[in-house]
Amino acid sequence: MISWIQKYFQHHFRTIFAILLVGIIIAFVFTIGAAPGIGQADRKAAARPFFGHNLASENEMSTISRETQLSSILHQENSNPLFRLTALHLVEQLHQPGPTESELKDFVTTLPAFADEKGQFDATAYNRFQTEIRKNSQFPEALVRRVIEDDFRINRITSLLGGPGYVQPNEIKTQLERFESTWTLGIANVDYKSFTPALAPTDADLTKFFEQNASRYEIQPQVSVRYAEFSAENYIDKVTVTEAEIKAFYDANPARFSTPQDKVTATPAKPADFASVSLQVEHAFRLDRAVRLATKAASDFTFELYEKKINPGTPAFDALLADRKLVLKNLAPFSQDEPPTEFGQSPEAATEAFKLSKEHPYSSAIGLKTGSAVLFWKDSFPTRQPAFVEVKTKVSTDYVEEERRKRFVDLGKTLRSQIAARLKAGDTFDAAVTSVSATSPAKIEGKTLAPFTVRQRPQDLDYLVFSAMESLKKGDVSEMVVGQDKGLIVYAADKKTPELTETNPQYKTYQTQIARSTAARTSAQYLREVAETELSKNAPATAK
Repeated sequence: MISWIQKYFQHHFRTIFAILLVGIIIAFVFTIGAAPGIGQADRKAAARPFFGHNLASENEMSTISRETQLSSILHQENSNPLFRLTALHLVEQLHQPGPTESELKDFVTTLPAFADEKGQFDATAYNRFQTEIRKNSQFPEALVRRVIEDDFRINRITSLLGGPGYVQPNEIKTQLERFESTWTLGIANVDYKSFTPALAPTDADLTKFFEQNASRYEIQPQVSVRYAEFSAENYIDKVTVTEAEIKAFYDANPARFSTPQDKVTATPAKPADFASVSLQVEHAFRLDRAVRLATKAASDFTFELYEKKINPGTPAFDALLADRKLVLKNLAPFSQDEPPTEFGQSPEAATEAFKLSKEHPYSSAIGLKTGSAVLFWKDSFPTRQPAFVEVKTKVSTDYVEEERRKRFVDLGKTLRSQIAARLKAGDTFDAAVTSVSATSPAKIEGKTLAPFTVRQRPQDLDYLVFSAMESLKKGDVSEMVVGQDKGLIVYAADKKTPELTETNPQYKTYQTQIARSTAARTSAQYLREVAETELSKNAPATAK
């Protein structure tokens, strides 16, 4: 069932699905994970009661989290496990009965998970859901029914807690105007990449910029190490293979071996048959086994250092290197977020390097694509403020980019004034943009959109446009809104405001939506206060 849920929501509600899952994880980790024992190997942590549940029990909280996740998917909204437990506690306190079969069926038809694009119940989606849950044991049918029944009871409680959800008329009018106004917009797209003003900063400019932005150039902690390399190439000759092993390796990894693609049709090659790529497979197999041998040799090396208590820099250490024909190589100092290129910028290598110290002078064997390596500590460097000359190149790059951005913003102000003037003179928007672009130092493209509302907007509408629309009236030209690689100037050629009274069919719809939102916030705030009060009763003692 979960596979169907994922496919269905990724297709129809991809953003909502991602947000609610991330929300659940964050809420669970930060709210519950702080309790002793959660996420740790210590299974003897003190219990932390919460409305009849133990927050320190991994098994119990895993079940509760799974139920909360299922409820979130069915309702397409973020839920918090603690709020759910609090709501269920209030349900029991107030003796709220479960739904009858008829009430349950009616409730299911209101769940957003089974709604079509118009918000109506989609029986096909519901039937698919039922079919899938019968095939999958992660969310048994009995669990799904219990969660929905609990949600029905919770819904009653939250409705009582939220009250009627009071709405002021001006709130409804604001939302009607925002989402139902019909806009006809002209959009001028100013290309940032094409904007290349001549900038030649002096040393005085750069020095001043460096002093004003000193924190940007702090050099993070670094470590200096040497390393012994155990290259897989040195072990390939020691690998013995059989035809059966090569064939088994191919069968386990067929997609790694493909014939060259057809140069005429440029059709991507399909996984080749074994006979045509047997040499490729054999080489890959030998290299794979050679990497294993290299890693074993590195591990044996570090074990011998440990077992014989051999420290780097001692005669015994030098003798061991000579015996194994190893030569230590130096790495330039590096920070943890910028691993050395010699190791393919391996995060593991950087992590292991930063564990080293005078007391812990060498690492375990570090696996690399080319074999393995063992690191030896030389020195550690704390965070420091560099001298200007050390980072002059970066300072210059940053200064030029910042000045370019400032001038791009200034250009936007000029272009806005010029476009507004041409429109006032009687030009169409397209003609105004064409006229202005003739003397612009950046490429400008203009287009006029067909009338639309925010609720039913074009799918490809740039979200920067919404920032510009907020304060526009008919005939206004917006300031340029700057994005990563462009700026947008928006002209409100027309704006037709909808009827803002109860005669508008949408008036009641927005009134209901706002009321529900207000009620939901009220009930959520109440649940939060109740949950925090309960948590405080059994809060872990603060260490003195």
